Amino acid sequence: MSFLKSTLAVLSLSIILNSCSTTQKIEALKPLPTDNTPMVYNTKTSFVNMPLEITLKEIENQLNKSLAGEIYNDANLEDDKTEMKISKTAPIRLIEKDGKIQTILPLKIWSKFKYGTDFMGLNDTREININGTIILNSDVKLSNWKLSTNSKIEDFNWSESPSIVVAGRNVPITYIINPTLSIFKGKIARKIDEAIENSCDFKPVVLSVLEKMSTPFITSEQFQTWFKLIPQEVYVTDAQIAKGKINMDLGLKCNMETMVGQKPKSNFDKSSIQFKAVTKIPNTVSAYVAAISTYESASQIISNNFKGKEFAAGSRKITIQNVALWQRDGKIIIALDMTGSINGTIYLSGIPNYNSVTKEIYFDQMDYVLNTKGLLTKTANWLLQGVILKKMEETCRYSIKDNLEEGKKSLLPYLNNYSPMQGVFVNGNLNDFEFDKVEVTNKAIIAFISTSGKMSVKIDGMK
Repeated sequence: MSFLKSTLAVLSLSIILNSCSTTQKIEALKPLPTDNTPMVYNTKTSFVNMPLEITLKEIENQLNKSLAGEIYNDANLEDDKTEMKISKTAPIRLIEKDGKIQTILPLKIWSKFKYGTDFMGLNDTREININGTIILNSDVKLSNWKLSTNSKIEDFNWSESPSIVVAGRNVPITYIINPTLSIFKGKIARKIDEAIENSCDFKPVVLSVLEKMSTPFITSEQFQTWFKLIPQEVYVTDAQIAKGKINMDLGLKCNMETMVGQKPKSNFDKSSIQFKAVTKIPNTVSAYVAAISTYESASQIISNNFKGKEFAAGSRKITIQNVALWQRDGKIIIALDMTGSINGTIYLSGIPNYNSVTKEIYFDQMDYVLNTKGLLTKTANWLLQGVILKKMEETCRYSIKDNLEEGKKSLLPYLNNYSPMQGVFVNGNLNDFEFDKVEVTNKAIIAFISTSGKMSVKIDGMK
């Protein structure tokens, strides 16, 4: 009898303890992601206008590097009874004149010429050295990304009248030299044109700048956010000369991305970039950036939001230990690992949206996943009353304000006399970023943002 009483007492105590316990265990069915295919999303194309300015001084420097020492050599005496070598004696100078380039070329001419008659060997040769300046006028155009000129010699200016001594007398030979130079002036002009074209090939410069700009760079250490530019097409207008500068407009068609997490790979491929000539380019920057937040990074941010927070309804309380996100059928699944009055994991679904005032991504139309709802009805009906859900909904959000501000701040150095290579300088300004839309993929939540501004490129002091 005493044994029976003891047994009944233990059973009664067990029943009382179990009925008083407020901790319940739930095991909800986990909604799986839709699929695991590579991330694909649609984005708007960005257009960047970059007016390009090249000083005549820069072309002058490149020309002097290209033309050094001897610039012309005709060693055949028999064809026109004249041998000639022309060497540069001082730096070439370029000035603007009536929308053209005027080239001033100081030179020294060594010439050997034959005079007289071949009858009975009555002829002789003489060598002369004369100094002077050739002046050329050049039309300017941009062809295949090379600055090209069409030059014509306008004048010869001699430091002193060319002459030789024959039989003790100074014999002027300008009448011989000038016609000879006239024969070769087309060749000399072509030599100058070739030197300018070889010195002013801007396609490698543009590709080098684009490669530098396409290298992903970090915009926020805190959020591990990276910016990436993907060039597609490059446009250029005709070159125009004014105020000692050559001006043309460059246009860049590209995609822009910001990615959260590890540094993305650069997929720059110069062979895939198309170069096109156009007559006019819009004078503003229209940038559309895809701000990509992987579910892993978004989960970490939201988990941090829940740290130290307790959610209560009456005497019942829960604490969220961990948050995980993924996508299913166009909605975001939010898994909440909880302890307290309920232990286990519940699953919520919601549609990502954007608050333009707080600059936050939040989840609209949030509700319990149906496969979980039935189980919760039996074990923890108080969760369905909406109080806890509303509080959790307010916490299931993450701000991209710092990302936007850090992104803009990080881009500013690239618009403040940024020099991707020696002698190339980029300047500009950007307006504030504005939100466009949110798109859900199987890999990430993508916030599309846009901005506008202006940029310019100056070439001065290249090697």
